[in-house]
Amino acid sequence: MPEYRDFVPRESFQPTLALSPDAGTVAYSSNAGGRFDLWIISVATGEPRRLTDLADQAVRQIAWAPDGKYLVFTADHEGDEQYRLYRIGLDDENPTEISSGPDCQRILAASPFEADGRYLVYAANDREAIVQDVLIRDLADESEQRITPPPGVVFEPTGISPDRRWLLTAGFRSNTQVAAYLIDLQDADAEPKCVTAPYGDGFFEPGPWLPDSSGFYLRTDTWGEHTAAARYDLDDETLEPISHQEWDVEGIKAAGDTLLWSINADGCSILHVQRDDTVQPLPDIPPGVINAVTLAPGGDPVVLLLDTATRPTEIATWDAMSGFRYLTDVRPPALHVVEPVEPEPVVYPASGGRRIHALLYRPRTTGPHPVVLSIHGGPEAQERPAYLRSGLYQHLLDEGIAVFAPNIAGSTGYGATHQKLIYRNWGGCDLDDLDYAARYLRSAPSVDGDRIAVMGGSYGGFAALSCLARLPYPWAAGVSLCGPTNLVTLARACPPTWKHFVSVVLGDPDTDAEYLTQRSPITYADAITAPLFVLQGARDPRVPRAESDQLVARLRNRSVDVRYEVFADEGHGFTSRKNELRAYEEIAQFLCGHLLAR
Repeated sequence: MPEYRDFVPRESFQPTLALSPDAGTVAYSSNAGGRFDLWIISVATGEPRRLTDLADQAVRQIAWAPDGKYLVFTADHEGDEQYRLYRIGLDDENPTEISSGPDCQRILAASPFEADGRYLVYAANDREAIVQDVLIRDLADESEQRITPPPGVVFEPTGISPDRRWLLTAGFRSNTQVAAYLIDLQDADAEPKCVTAPYGDGFFEPGPWLPDSSGFYLRTDTWGEHTAAARYDLDDETLEPISHQEWDVEGIKAAGDTLLWSINADGCSILHVQRDDTVQPLPDIPPGVINAVTLAPGGDPVVLLLDTATRPTEIATWDAMSGFRYLTDVRPPALHVVEPVEPEPVVYPASGGRRIHALLYRPRTTGPHPVVLSIHGGPEAQERPAYLRSGLYQHLLDEGIAVFAPNIAGSTGYGATHQKLIYRNWGGCDLDDLDYAARYLRSAPSVDGDRIAVMGGSYGGFAALSCLARLPYPWAAGVSLCGPTNLVTLARACPPTWKHFVSVVLGDPDTDAEYLTQRSPITYADAITAPLFVLQGARDPRVPRAESDQLVARLRNRSVDVRYEVFADEGHGFTSRKNELRAYEEIAQFLCGHLLAR
């Protein structure tokens, strides 16, 4: 029988792609060399080449210069999320840093270069830790222009208009409160103008510019529960819908007269293209999740990072002449001898008449099977049909363990109301949905209700710990990867630019301390009896190590079977391939040991 590592993809990718101006080369971030470095691959031949060897850094965002002679990218150190800016030519031995000042969070604009490539746009909180400004850097003389946001708004720039008149930026107050701002670059004293304010305080995430600079595309929920694609006209200041369906538009790209958008249909990404006012879905793309997409300047080809439940994330391309094809093949050995399992969509009832969407992965052997209740992070994220946790799902399935992955309250993809249920309600309606998930599993004929483990990372780790501590079921085991245990200390330790977000979504650690304590797993630690595996990054900037230290100490004082692994050179998640594989291999052994030994 294959071991866990037989299911591990030969490499993994960060969710970023950049296609060269001549459409011949794709730049991407891969851990094929051990950490996430900058690579390029030929669209014609699929031949890859590594451009950086950063040792203890990870490449996060990438963009080509308009002349195609070099790339810029962001990278952080051992997962600390303090991103610096670099540039590298195709024949350079080493990158050159182009950022200055202290360590901080630097974020490239969606389209960071203006047309001539002289100016580079990015955001940074270098001036004040809790404020994220927009900076326009003159690459010729290294001077910078700074635009400051209104109070309580975090700027993330989109790009400069083709006529160089306007800078477009998103202004975030929370994940569901996003406005579009314009800055007049011809007026040095101009204040950022919120052009979507007349339409209310909703979700208006700006996207690419129209080629004539007359407006821009955006995603918005102004017409209902789900996010639509729209166009904003600068002259008459109006919004016009382009695609409005009963599922969310998850991304928009434009190149020339070609407009491309992706719809998240119950977790699967479906690409649509509009040319000459004709809209059609792109054919032949396997069902899965598109983690990044980029267009050639003429709109053809389309390059995407595609992740499916039965094939790991790959770089692929689609063009009108030859259709869909993969540029990479990272399939592990096990997928050549084992038939991977597709998940089944499931809807189960919850309180208040709500219905919760979930994915159920069933082993191919005869049941009833033990099961892992797997909880996604976020919480504003979504469980989707993908090759998750570096092959862990498929390995567990091959061992005879089912996986149940619900999209509980707070999840995206099922309307704004469902997403906002968790706002200032962590450990409330979400835990109630997990209670109903456990009830569903205990009554499902294909599942052994006496052998249920619970697992999650980040917010999912918090939810998993909440299940173990607060739901009255005989849990077989639990796994928490970078999971918060104390919501008060979590709120206080969040990255500076997240302060307002955290107040909106989680709560204020000063004014809401009593409520946050009441919802924290550490408050109920004495109720945890199931064997537990806790994994933590020592450099985690979001969930400090002390969160896990405190819980583990409490459990060990009561002689609870708890295993604790701290990764000294990791932050929130993994940047080292070696660490990631060791972690998931040990998780697999832990779960199999407690679910199959009975």
